[in-house]
Order: sequence, then structure tokens, then C-alpha cells
Amino acid sequence: MVAGFLALRLYSVLGKRTGHEQPLPKPAEERVAPAPLARTIDVTPEVRDGGSRAINSGAETGLRAVVSADSSFDVAQFLEGSKAAYRMILEAFWKGDEETLAWLVEDDVRQGFSEAIAARREAGHVLDNRLVVIDRAAISEASVENRVAKIAVRFDADIAAITRDKDGNVVAGSMSDAVETHDVWTFARNLRSDDPNWKLVETDEA
Repeated sequence: MVAGFLALRLYSVLGKRTGHEQPLPKPAEERVAPAPLARTIDVTPEVRDGGSRAINSGAETGLRAVVSADSSFDVAQFLEGSKAAYRMILEAFWKGDEETLAWLVEDDVRQGFSEAIAARREAGHVLDNRLVVIDRAAISEASVENRVAKIAVRFDADIAAITRDKDGNVVAGSMSDAVETHDVWTFARNLRSDDPNWKLVETDEA
């Protein structure tokens, strides 16, 4: 695995709502080692959905701008990192792990997550969710403005979810029936900074 994307030197490799009982808050949104040299964006890594492009046609111009502004940027690395971040952020939110969220997402997004976690705790609810599989991750949009790069990734995934009360009783959901979710998460990085981290800055439904 690659150390880097979003403070993920320790995990190697790098969003919105899950579509379940406890929605991820709408935004007020793993570290990756620098690639050796500039890479072109013509290489489109394959994904699990039978070979669909991992870069939407509308994102290619924006990705070229990112590559031009940051010669270390690598598309395949970014996509692998984004999938790892998707899983980590969801799991941190479900567990109420605000410390992990703090270094994976920007402040506005973290605030929204924190409010949702607090409301859940007040209700005495615990999430017993599981990300079954990410069927597809594709870059849907990319841009560079004022030396800040932003890349939106669409995630199509299956999530099993259960909400329990303080006594462990199931109040909603089922672990036997995974629900299809379609999210668009936007990650950003200040290209003026030596910090290679990308953070989640926006979440939305696909």
C-alpha cells in the first residue's frame, strides 16, 4: 500500500451521506507518497464494475490541470487512496471517532459530523454499520483554483446498517440486506503546501 494520501503514512493509501438511518452531514465534506515524476492521466485504472472508466470524460481537462500544477500527482494512486479514505471516514463516523475524523476532513465537514455524532449519542443510539463493498469509484470532476486542487469522486457501494439502542436492541436496519449507496465526495489539497495530504471538503448524493 502506498503511504501518504490524507495522513495515511501509517495506513498506506486515501464523500456525504450513507443513505441510512444516521446520514452523514452535508458539508457546511489517506496520505499518499509523492509520485516520482509527472504522470499522464491517460491511464485509467480498472474498477470492479466490469471495466467502466475510472475517470468521467468531463473530469479529464481538470485532471490535466492538476497534473500540470503538481507533477507528483498520480491518478491510480489517488483513486486507491480515495477508496481507503471513504472506508475510514465512514467507519470513524459510525464509531463516533472524532479524533480520526479530525485529520481526514476539513473543519466545516468535521463540525457537521460532530453534531450528528452528538445527536446520536443523546438519543442513545449506536450504529452497527458495515461497508460491504465499493463497487465503483470514479473521478467525476477536477479543478485547480488559486493553487488549490479539488477532485470529486463518485462512490457506488453496498452498506449494511443497523441502529441499536443503548440496550443493544435493533431499532432500525438490517445486516442481512445491504443497501446501494451513491455518494460524491470532494477532496482538496493546497498545492502551495509541502503537506501531501488530501482532505474531504464536501459530500453530496450522486
